[in-house]
Amino acid sequence: MSSQHFLTLFFFLLLFINTLTSSTSSSHNDDTFDFVRPIDRKLLGLNKEENLSHFRFYWHDIIGGKNPTAITVVPSPKKLNSTFAFGSINMMDNPLTIGPELSSKLVGKSQGFYASTSQDNYAFLMAMNFALIEGKYNGSTITILGRNSGIKTVREMPVVGGCGVFRFARGYALATTYSYDPITTDAIVEYNVYVSHY
Repeated sequence: MSSQHFLTLFFFLLLFINTLTSSTSSSHNDDTFDFVRPIDRKLLGLNKEENLSHFRFYWHDIIGGKNPTAITVVPSPKKLNSTFAFGSINMMDNPLTIGPELSSKLVGKSQGFYASTSQDNYAFLMAMNFALIEGKYNGSTITILGRNSGIKTVREMPVVGGCGVFRFARGYALATTYSYDPITTDAIVEYNVYVSHY
């Protein structure tokens, strides 16, 4: 094969590869319309006036006894010798009740985890869903994700979303310790949650 024929063949091969690449990239550009598109807010019911709701309930973190509702899934590394359990992670399925007594009416569960995130005081990353079971809120959840500083009397954490009645929710939660047992480390915390939702 002469060098001229080789160069001609090589040129057509490059042209063919370039054509394939161009058509592939243009089809990818067309795919973006399938990936994301604007929609009318009315289709999701977002044309209604927003509601602002205040929920108050008691969060029962039961670590001791035969039926704990929170368990340590990752203990604090022993080499740290931290008095604040830095690095530990607890999973929870904590009852939410109307009153501070565990026997009072159950309105939902707090499901998620909290992790000790400070080496020099009690502070936790809270990631939890308040899964409600009462009235029109049955099956809906409010999602909290934020820092819970245990040394403060009242701790504020953001509401970052939710589902069901609380789609597109935003707001904040205030947590105040009602009681704490230093032996069992069980705690009852009053939560006041302010949620803006449709």
